[in-house]
Amino acid sequence: MAENVYVGNAHLDSVADRGWLLGHFKPADDVRHSEDVEIKWYAHPRGDRRAEWVTGEKRTALLVLISGRFRVELPGRSVLLEKQGDYVVWGHGVDHSWHAEEESVVLTVRWPSIPGYAVSGPDSA
Repeated sequence: MAENVYVGNAHLDSVADRGWLLGHFKPADDVRHSEDVEIKWYAHPRGDRRAEWVTGEKRTALLVLISGRFRVELPGRSVLLEKQGDYVVWGHGVDHSWHAEEESVVLTVRWPSIPGYAVSGPDSA
């Protein structure tokens, strides 16, 4: 059953699919294909920011800081992640944006995995 196993490196594999390691966008025959959840590992350079706010959100998201200093903007609230392991969770209907105050590595988990949310460029989250 080796065809149902994938071994990789999140940092190296994150180059493809704008950092997304698992989700609906992987080929259907790939063990990393999922319509239930998406997982992203991304190294953001200092000053990197989301080009536009996500609005009309239909997913729940968890963003965990691995390293650096990362700010998530939510309606009426700005959340600073500054210690390894700091995280924020937001649910359906919560608009968001973000920016990397320092070079940062973040792990994002979203569910469910819904097509149609991508923005052009490397900064969708």
